[in-house]
Amino acid sequence: MKSQEETLEEWCRSLLQAYELEDVEIDINKILSLAGVAAHSVVRPAAPLTTFIAGFAAGLAAGSGQATETASMETAMGLARTLASDYTDPGTTNPGTTDPGTDAG
Repeated sequence: MKSQEETLEEWCRSLLQAYELEDVEIDINKILSLAGVAAHSVVRPAAPLTTFIAGFAAGLAAGSGQATETASMETAMGLARTLASDYTDPGTTNPGTTDPGTDAG
């Protein structure tokens, strides 16, 4: 029986081959880590959404010649990780702040 890691590597290779991207290096652990940050910092469904958008942004940057494939992926994933890590739900208040509707003093 294959491990989860072996299955993911095989699936990744199958996807890359189907898209004719066999030469593209993918760091599965970095992608899963980014998904984990998004899932825990935002909400669980943010994981696939975040990784998709980061990948799309990286593809656009690389395709337009703005940066190499590797640099595009690193930059897009780094930005997504930072945004997810720093995410604060706009519907909540930050700890230590006072509600504008209350008397702070």
